Amino acid sequence: MGASLLSSPAFLVFFSFFTLGLLPGPVLGITRHYKFDIKLHNVTRLCNTKSIVSVNGQFPGPRIVAREGDQLLIKVVNHVSNNISIHWHGIRQLRSGWADGPAYVTQCPVQTGQSYVYNFTIVGQRGTLFWHAHISWLRATVYGPLVILPKRGVPYPFPKPYKEVPIIFGEWFNADPEAVISQALQTGGGPNVSDAYTINGLPGPLYNCSAKDTFKLNVKPGKTYLLRLINAALNDELFFSIANHTLTVVDVDAIYVKPFETETLLITPGQTTNVLLKTKPSYPSATFFMTARPYVTGQGTFDNSTVAGILEYESPSNSFHSSIKMLPLFKPILPALNDTSFATNFASKLRSLASAQYPANVPRKVDKHFFFTVGLGTSACQQNQTCQGPNGTKFAASVNNVSFTMPTTALLQAHFFGQSNGVYTPDFPINPIIPFNYTGTPANNTMVSNGTKVVVLPFNTSVELIMQDTSILGAESHPLHLHGFNFFVVGQGFGNFDPNKDPANFNLVDPIERNTVGVPSGGWVAIRFLADNPGVWFMHCHLEVHTSWGLKMAWIVLDGKLPNQKLLPPPADLPKC
Repeated sequence: MGASLLSSPAFLVFFSFFTLGLLPGPVLGITRHYKFDIKLHNVTRLCNTKSIVSVNGQFPGPRIVAREGDQLLIKVVNHVSNNISIHWHGIRQLRSGWADGPAYVTQCPVQTGQSYVYNFTIVGQRGTLFWHAHISWLRATVYGPLVILPKRGVPYPFPKPYKEVPIIFGEWFNADPEAVISQALQTGGGPNVSDAYTINGLPGPLYNCSAKDTFKLNVKPGKTYLLRLINAALNDELFFSIANHTLTVVDVDAIYVKPFETETLLITPGQTTNVLLKTKPSYPSATFFMTARPYVTGQGTFDNSTVAGILEYESPSNSFHSSIKMLPLFKPILPALNDTSFATNFASKLRSLASAQYPANVPRKVDKHFFFTVGLGTSACQQNQTCQGPNGTKFAASVNNVSFTMPTTALLQAHFFGQSNGVYTPDFPINPIIPFNYTGTPANNTMVSNGTKVVVLPFNTSVELIMQDTSILGAESHPLHLHGFNFFVVGQGFGNFDPNKDPANFNLVDPIERNTVGVPSGGWVAIRFLADNPGVWFMHCHLEVHTSWGLKMAWIVLDGKLPNQKLLPPPADLPKC
């Protein structure tokens, strides 16, 4: 572990808020106390100063660093007028679903002037994850890195880095993101796109008024750096590259992978990727752009711009440093905006480490098979309303043609107390109710149904889920995130999934394990997971606009028979609706 991660300026600033240090502790882990004050904070970007919702006055928010086995107690205090909830994205939350965070799924939101302590233990996980608001579009500014170090004394399965650097991608809106999605839902049309992408909150020199707001990574020659990449953008998958440098992928979604080299990588919202950057052996007489821009598969509007940071080598002398602006600047060449072949090839390189120490425990026997269509559709415009969606309708999105209606009582509370009546129904369809040519000529009927329906699974059920993209309103890639579980991506392809042919090609040896996967545009992906975590678990597209339109659903996993297979009771301070 590079000492720099625990002694970096950002880390020390963060700890000025708290009486917490990363102190030696037992192998089983220690308890770490954090406090998140949700406040308004003035930030200037792109020549505009606006008040944003933030944590502890920081944008992006504070970095959490813990070790595998640690218990985290994070007190969230809401000082703003918005309701708030925080999701610890990718944390398994074993038996601690009350701490998962999605509003109206596992908890009611924390209201103005109220607080809630998220209490969970990190079990069997190490790597890079992140935290973000999980209500409406507040995660546009409320997000930050979550770094999980291995247990003390346990090395990485790759060369020890000289230094570790979190790099978190985001989207910046000059307008209030809450107003953007509110207007879109009222009009039924697509929301206005963001004004910039950001790296660690900074748009970089390719945007107006942003030369001073540029992330700079200063490196030394001949060293290995671990870059912890996180896509916290609201609505865009991103290509990323550093000019004239090769990256070695070693971890995705806090799971070690078989290392491979690449010039460019693709990262969807909700995904994380750890890469090793080996710097040049001597000081180059140049500086280098690191850039990210969107991978676009749909027909909707998007922000066709590029965020740039600068990689520069620390100078051996002041004279060199003073003339660095005169050095040539190299820019990477990113794939075309719609380069699906690159996306497919990159995904095919991802393989679990599948070693004795880090096995790939893929379910071989499947208890329940599910086939879900995911895609866009429309819903009816209300009487006396003019809607801006297709043919005077409203845009909608659905899973198996069910556009999820958010309840006003949290699903987990309703489930735990046996009060589901009027909150949800356990009849989510396990297959499309009306089969059709999913990736062929678009169906005439684009209308979706609405409801708060869930799938109920007995404890320890092994699940195979096929997620099929549809071309009803144009084929599009959808990054699907499952709460409460990692899953194995055992197969993917284009066109309609063929249950008679495609399973023969599934990888059951070393498939990638993760928590967020891109359903290919005009194709399908197959995942498997073991439902060994009792509770209510959200699954949704991590493109925020699609989630807002209803591309989401929930799984309920029942308690097992043994005491350690049962959901723990709710904490006393659980927020009320």
